[in-house]
Parts: sequence; structure tokens; C-alpha cells
Amino acid sequence: MSKSNRYKKASEQIDRDKLYALDEAVTLLKGMPIGKFDESVDVAINLGVDPKHADQMIRGAVVLPHGTGKSVRILVFAKGDKESEAREAGADHVGAEDLAQKIQNEGWLDFDRVIATPDMMGVVGRLGKVLGPRGLMPNPKLGTVTQDVGRAVAEQKAGKVEYRVDKNGIIHCAVGRASMGADQLLANISALVDVINKQKPAASKGVYFKRMALSTTMGPGLRIEPQSAVAQSAAP
Repeated sequence: MSKSNRYKKASEQIDRDKLYALDEAVTLLKGMPIGKFDESVDVAINLGVDPKHADQMIRGAVVLPHGTGKSVRILVFAKGDKESEAREAGADHVGAEDLAQKIQNEGWLDFDRVIATPDMMGVVGRLGKVLGPRGLMPNPKLGTVTQDVGRAVAEQKAGKVEYRVDKNGIIHCAVGRASMGADQLLANISALVDVINKQKPAASKGVYFKRMALSTTMGPGLRIEPQSAVAQSAAP
């Protein structure tokens, strides 16, 4: 498959043999030709862990300081006061059995995140085969099964992203949009790197951050010197 002229021009600006400092990579990415749509900016982080072992599974969520640059449609399963709390916080859809039936019977999926109060997990659990494969199943470890639905909705709207290491030990995560400023992207990436760095398992030996790359949806990847990203994330 042939590459676009824009991709080729962007590639010409990159030294494939160089490991860029994180701030340098972000600046270079911002100087690349602009696409026809506001592309996502993504990072890939290869960690020195073996995900087959439960004590080396890296998973979590972080609120990016400048958001993702994308509006998020939130569905909340709640009743009573918690239903009102979710609506006041800005949830797009709030309900209980009625919404579960809509998902099951109509294939309705007009939402990007699902939050539930603990007492609603009996209802939500029946949707596992629909929500699970799409990464939408609420999880207490990610803060999406909670009594504090107002806070959970606010965090999701503010740009909370989830991350999980895949079977190859790599985390892929969107950290913003190409239209965002370099300082905003740098802060978002640093926030992600910082939280992942703090999760280093005791069972992980040797180098933890092995490789790292930065790219836009349709653009070439820039290789980043991992320790520069870790140092940047630790800077005050």
C-alpha cells in the first residue's frame, strides 16, 4: 500500500536512527504537515514485563491534564439520588434496566464509556458479552464502578484515559489531538508516563521502559529515548 505525499514529507523530517528526547519529539511532531482531519496523537510504550503473570499486568487510568481533545459520551447505570447526581455531572445517558434492555434488544451503543454504581452490577453483568469485547465493561479498579458517580463522570469528561499492557508487553494510548499545543501534549504524555512508572512491579527485572514511540493517526512514528520521558514526567 503506497504512502500519501503528506506521510512521505513527514517521514523526511525524521531521523529513523535517532532516539529523540520527548520534548524534541513533540516539537517535531507539531511541525509535520497537517492532515485533513484532527488526528489522534498516540504513544506506544514497550515495558519490561511479562503480562502472562498477574503480578506484572500493568493496567489503570489517568486523567490527562489537558484532556483528550475529544468529547466523550457517557452512560451511567444508577437509580435514585445517584441517577440525579450523574445527570447533574453531565452524563449523556442515565438509567437502569431500561437501558440494559435497549442494548440487548436493539444493539444500542451510542456511548463511549460506561459507569455503574455497585448495586447495578447485577444488571450490567448481563451485558458482558456486548460490553466486554468493546472495552466498555465497568471496572472498580478503573473507577467506573463507584458510588461517587458525579466524580467519575466529571473525570471522564475531563479526559480520563484507560491503559492496559497487551500480550506483547506494549501499552497503546491516545494522549491528545494534533491540534493541541506542544506544551499540552507534553504534559499529557508526562502524566501517563509518570503513572505507569509508579506502577513498576517488583517482579519486573531489568529495564522497565524498554522502547517508546510517538505518532499521529496517519503519520510516521518517532522513536523516543524512554529515560528522557521518565525524567520529563518527574520534572516539577
